[in-house]
Amino acid sequence: MKKKFKVSLPFLIMLGMVLGILGGIPFQKNPEFAVEYIKPFGTLFLNLIKMIVVPVVLCSIISGVISMKDIKKVGSVGLKSVSFYLVTTAVAVTLGMVFANVSKVGTGFNLATEALTFESVETPSFMDTLLNIFPSNAVEPLVSATMLQVIVLALFFGFGIILAGEKGEPLGRLIDSMTDVCLQIMGIIIKLSPVGVFALLLPVVAENGPSVLLPLLKLIIVIYLAYIFHMAVVFSFTTKTMARMSPLAFFKGMLPAMTMAFSSSSSVGALPLNIECSQKLGAKKEITSFVLPLGATINMNGTSIYQGVCAIFIANVFGIHLTLTQQIMVVLTATLASVGTAGVPGSGVIMLSMVLQSAGLPLEGIALIAGIDRILDMGRTVVNITGDANCAICISKAEDRKAARKAAKAAAGGTVHGMEFPEVPIAEVPAE
Repeated sequence: MKKKFKVSLPFLIMLGMVLGILGGIPFQKNPEFAVEYIKPFGTLFLNLIKMIVVPVVLCSIISGVISMKDIKKVGSVGLKSVSFYLVTTAVAVTLGMVFANVSKVGTGFNLATEALTFESVETPSFMDTLLNIFPSNAVEPLVSATMLQVIVLALFFGFGIILAGEKGEPLGRLIDSMTDVCLQIMGIIIKLSPVGVFALLLPVVAENGPSVLLPLLKLIIVIYLAYIFHMAVVFSFTTKTMARMSPLAFFKGMLPAMTMAFSSSSSVGALPLNIECSQKLGAKKEITSFVLPLGATINMNGTSIYQGVCAIFIANVFGIHLTLTQQIMVVLTATLASVGTAGVPGSGVIMLSMVLQSAGLPLEGIALIAGIDRILDMGRTVVNITGDANCAICISKAEDRKAARKAAKAAAGGTVHGMEFPEVPIAEVPAE
């Protein structure tokens, strides 16, 4: 019998990406056709993903919280995740600024800066950001897809089901069933990824020809080098030391999600595929269902690199010398601004305006990179979602080792390395 030849989905996604890039070149003379007749299919694909993302996030987080069966464990995993995200984000923005300073990106850039115009975006205060995390009703976050509020809503429902005990079990079983149904729908949509990737990339290549890319080519190269360095060094280090996994195996397993992120420029859009890839790499379901949606909202490693490089670039273009204090402010602002920023295309520009304001740089500089923002966004989204998966796998493996130590200790009956240590009465302990 002849063996059936089956082409893998990652290969088809990569093929769609390559065909999209090559297919966009002939359309550079007529990008309107690509935008009008090809881009809608990509938009349709993204709409299908956005349709299922909120139910997936809501149900999977509730299911993950319930499966942990302990509110303290949820708090422990959450604290570890946020700490991991903040540390890697701080490293990322620092790395971006180092690359920008060494390459002196923006120096000697011939530009009539007075011609630049950019409409300032009002950035929310710290208290407004804090208040916006907690929804005023249970329906609005689901309708508007405000992911951080959806996560908070899911956490409270998960806690409530645990605390309700037996009375909460029927709802818990319903949520588990809903999670399985959502994942099946997600699987159907993911099978359309090759077509969606093709339709998303072709118009981008058609619209952003050499006339847009060449003047800012150095900026693009520097940012992408920083992206690659961060993944190759930082993520490889954490994967090897914390997850005790081969970095090559990690990146190979993440390839489908990374390809999806590159083409869609959306962390939330790539979330379903990211969950699937992370679980195949050995991350526990209850960890990925909690850590990855959280990361898609607050973890911005790639965006932070982009902000660090762009801040130095804009300063050099305008002939402004950033002091060490100002550069530290850029690092702090970029790290803190990542919390609460939605993982959707274009959110990096809003964060960049906050960073520029903190360093006293002109917001008009954003107009410089507006034309190539989509090109930069594709790369930074890849770094963002890879960082999410990296965190989920590291924490999952750490929890496995913690559980194994507890089991070994329980099996040994309080012995250490096979040696028993009898209790010594307090009265018999000699005084010092």
